Amino acid sequence: MTYNVIRASEAGASSVNPAILSAVKEHLNRDGWALLRGFDLDIASFSGITSQLCKTITFDPARENTDKNTQKVDAGLGPIGLHIENGNTPVCPDVVAFYSTKAAFEGSQTTICDGRDVFAAFSKAQKERWSQRMTVTRTLPEALWKRYLANEHPAISEPEEVRQEHILQFKASIPDQDFTLNEDGSLEYRIKVSPVRPSSLSNGQAFANAILGPSHNYEPPVYTLDDGSIVTSDEIEELREIAETCTVEINWQDGDVAVIDNTRVMHGRRAIKDKDRQLFIGMGRL
Repeated sequence: MTYNVIRASEAGASSVNPAILSAVKEHLNRDGWALLRGFDLDIASFSGITSQLCKTITFDPARENTDKNTQKVDAGLGPIGLHIENGNTPVCPDVVAFYSTKAAFEGSQTTICDGRDVFAAFSKAQKERWSQRMTVTRTLPEALWKRYLANEHPAISEPEEVRQEHILQFKASIPDQDFTLNEDGSLEYRIKVSPVRPSSLSNGQAFANAILGPSHNYEPPVYTLDDGSIVTSDEIEELREIAETCTVEINWQDGDVAVIDNTRVMHGRRAIKDKDRQLFIGMGRL
């Protein structure tokens, strides 16, 4: 993965300046991701990188916020399957950045998989099957969906402000989503996504989605393709095996920042062996 690393020592800069950000964007366009190493960073400067790369910031409502742009990553100790961040939501980030303030001594490697390589490895039948659109169905607890809506709706900022009108406005603003509000306040959510999609940064077709991903903080979704068939566990394992052949690892060092094209490159994590690690995330749309 050496060619994806932008080193402070080689760049002749200790801070992430406009020239470094320009180099990051070149890597995103060419490779789909980049790793910054050896720069003088803290949470505030990482937050600044996120805001310069993204026009609007989005969040995962199940995560703890650390400042106005970033959140703490905490998803248990087990391995995390490959996925694009917020891939089952109506507002999927274009760019995701991770900041390692304290790297694990062992384990916890972030896995990186270019969805273009996965799509290229598919058979003709697989390319046809996964090029269909797909409906994602799952039920969200009231606290989570209201927190998400409060962040994404321009007229409100707190979950307590959510009203029926805001739900309907958000539904109307983004096509191919629907929901059923349950008596207990939870929401059965349905959205159509494309398992194979073009990159928002560099076009090209990539298998980039959350089919292989985790449901650490959420109910596992049901995936139904447009032909009416439900994605099976056997299919998911077949996909996982193909994706693993296209996967590399980031062995984190303290202060590293990884920036990923979230519409092309999937990421995950190997199992955590050293729990004394700290990782933060910032993400948004162009």
